[in-house]
Amino acid sequence: MAIPHKVKLVDVGPRDGLQNEKQLVPAEVKIGLVQRLQAAGLREIEVTSFVSPQWVPQMADNAQVMAGIERRPGVRYSVLVPNMKGFEAALPSRPDEIVVFASASESFSQANINCSIAGSIERFAPVVEAARAKGIHVRGAMSCTVGCPYEGEVAPEQVVRLAGLMRQIGVQHVGVADTIGVGTPRKVQKALEAALRHYALDDVSGHFHDTYGQAVANTLAALELGVWQFDTSVAGLGGCPYAKGATGNVATEDVVFMLDGMGIETGIDLDKLVDAGLYISDYLGRPSQSRAGTAIARKRPQAQAA
Repeated sequence: MAIPHKVKLVDVGPRDGLQNEKQLVPAEVKIGLVQRLQAAGLREIEVTSFVSPQWVPQMADNAQVMAGIERRPGVRYSVLVPNMKGFEAALPSRPDEIVVFASASESFSQANINCSIAGSIERFAPVVEAARAKGIHVRGAMSCTVGCPYEGEVAPEQVVRLAGLMRQIGVQHVGVADTIGVGTPRKVQKALEAALRHYALDDVSGHFHDTYGQAVANTLAALELGVWQFDTSVAGLGGCPYAKGATGNVATEDVVFMLDGMGIETGIDLDKLVDAGLYISDYLGRPSQSRAGTAIARKRPQAQAA
C-alpha cells in the first residue's frame, strides 16, 4: 500500500483535549481556540460534547460555544453525543457531524459508561438512525482498541466485533483509538486491519495517545497501511479520566511537522497552528505538550530576544 499523498486531520483539542481539565475554561477561550484552528487551515474540528454537566462540567457551555464560533464554508464542526437526550440537545446547534463511542474492552465500557458493549450499541442505534435521517454524518469512536487499563492487551478480534456492531447500526466512519497510548506500530496496524474488515479505507481513521511516546510512530505505521485520516489534538491536549496515567492525544503540530517533512499535503499552516497551541497553553498556564510546537516557538525572534 502506497503512503497517501494527502492527509486529513480532525483536531479534537476543543472537546477531547479540554474535557478533563480541572479548571473551567470559559466559552470565549474555547471559541477563540476553534477560530485559531480554522484560521490555521483545519477543516475538521471536534468542538464540544452534549453530555450531562454533572459528569463533564467542562462541556456545560456546549450550546454557547457552538453558537459563538464563526462558521466557515468547508469546515465540518462535530460534537460528541452519549445518547438520544444528548443528540436532541445538540440539534439546535446544527452540528455537521456527531460522534458516538464504544469500547473494544468490556471492562472499560462498564467503567466509562456503566453498561456493556452490546448495551452501548443498543443505546446508540436510534441516535445514529435519527442523525442520518437529518443528513448529519455519524462517526464512531472505538476506544481501547490496542490496550485497556483493566484488561491489558486487547485482541484484534475484539476490534473486529466492535467495528461490525458499529457497521450494523449505520455508523459511517470509525476511529481506531489507542486510548491509553500503549500501542506500538505493529499492534496499531493489527487494530486498523481489524476495523478494515468491516469498513473501507476511506472510512477508517487513527486516534493515538502519546503516553509512551509512540503516537507519531503509530501515525506513520497507519500511513503505511494507506490510512489517511487522523484525530490529533493541538498542543497535545487531552487524557482520559478512566485510564490512569494516559496522557494527551498526539499533538497536531507534531503530526503536521512530520507530514510536511514527508511532502504529504494537509492544508494546514504550521506557524498558525503553533500560535493556536500557544494560545490555549498560555491560558492553561503550562507549556505546550507539542515537541514541534515548542521547538518552533523557541526559534521565533521574540522568544530569542526574551
